[in-house]
Amino acid sequence: MDRLGSFSNDPSDKPPCRGCSSYLMEPYIKCAECGPPPFFLCLQCFTRGFEYKKHQSDHTYEIMTSDFPVLDPSWTAQEEMALLEAVMDCGFGNWQDVANQMCTKTKEECEKHYMKHFINNPLFASTLLNLKQAEEAKTADTAIPFHSADDPPRPTFDSLLSRDMAGYMPARADFIEEFDNYAEWDLRDIDFVEDDSDILHALKMAVVDIYHSRLKERQRRKKIIRDHGLINLRKFQLMERRYPKEVQDLYETMRRFARIVGPVEHDKFIESHALEFELRREIKRLQEYRTAGITNFCSARTYDHLKKTREEERLKRTMLSEVLQYIQDSSACQQWLRRQADIDSGLTPSIPMASNSGRRSAPPLNLTGLPGTEKLNEKEKELCQMVRLVPGAYLEYKSALLNECNKQGGLRLAQARALIKIDVNKTRKIYDFLIREGYITKA
Repeated sequence: MDRLGSFSNDPSDKPPCRGCSSYLMEPYIKCAECGPPPFFLCLQCFTRGFEYKKHQSDHTYEIMTSDFPVLDPSWTAQEEMALLEAVMDCGFGNWQDVANQMCTKTKEECEKHYMKHFINNPLFASTLLNLKQAEEAKTADTAIPFHSADDPPRPTFDSLLSRDMAGYMPARADFIEEFDNYAEWDLRDIDFVEDDSDILHALKMAVVDIYHSRLKERQRRKKIIRDHGLINLRKFQLMERRYPKEVQDLYETMRRFARIVGPVEHDKFIESHALEFELRREIKRLQEYRTAGITNFCSARTYDHLKKTREEERLKRTMLSEVLQYIQDSSACQQWLRRQADIDSGLTPSIPMASNSGRRSAPPLNLTGLPGTEKLNEKEKELCQMVRLVPGAYLEYKSALLNECNKQGGLRLAQARALIKIDVNKTRKIYDFLIREGYITKA
């Protein structure tokens, strides 16, 4: 009776032949009626009918070999074990080193086979050691490509662009630090031996299943990064800013759903919304022409020119903008009220308004795409826009003021200015905002 089995690929892990004491090389013979311990013979001793104590030459036997396909017709069981050992020795992703260690397969064959049968195989959802015949799977996901059109293709290590790209290494198509970077630590001390109890074996299998799920999540995140072109963050942010502000707000809101609908569908949705926004704006402009009684585009051009002139004249009246700059200053408000009363009565204003050296205030800061914006509430976003402070710096200043307030039981403006080495006016606005919102208390 012939039956097939297999052992480790390393000859030193097998017991020696009971006839000639040499290391067993596949295929070899195992007696099915002797043992324990198992009784092994090499082919030479088996063919000459070697007998020893209870072992007789007419006993049933098993042919021990790994020269048979398991998951793929072109891969033997011996090559499957060699692939797993090479991946364990060289590390996942180093396919050239894996191919060099195996010697029988190329780099592309090793990567495709491992990704297809050990990462994306649905039959391995419950265990990595399930040896059922694998079904046809989709094309395996390879490493994230970096196209030559991207600029620069190879940023220097620890540069600003390298940090923006999350430590991406184009030469290896991989990252310096992976998602769930220490997932392999849970497997480093696991070893499957024949003496394991059923409970211990099941526990080890559960740990392997958990590790397999973490590898799948790592690959899923890489696929999202590759499909949506998120490697070069700076280039991605520049592409975002080509949309109007209303579309940018939608882009920011819908970003979390992009991984569900896919990159093409997501881009189609954003582009269609941008087109809708342009159409609505054009319709509103035409409705404005109709309300003004304009019936042809020649009159519309004259209307736009006059409207622009009126807007420029209106901007020259800086009285209200001056009051808005000093809205928290009661004396400035009183000066404006007196000046307005003089103007209404036909008198020449006697009280000059405080000026800002004739300079126009800077426009609000655009927070779109800036790191840390998603951590701010609406009031904090408005503060950062008016003060022209990036969200990351604001969060650092806020944390420093909160920690000092908790230590001292209260905080004075002078202490805040000593902690934050920026413009004193910005410091006062941040301090007043945190007091008003209840984040800190006055000393």
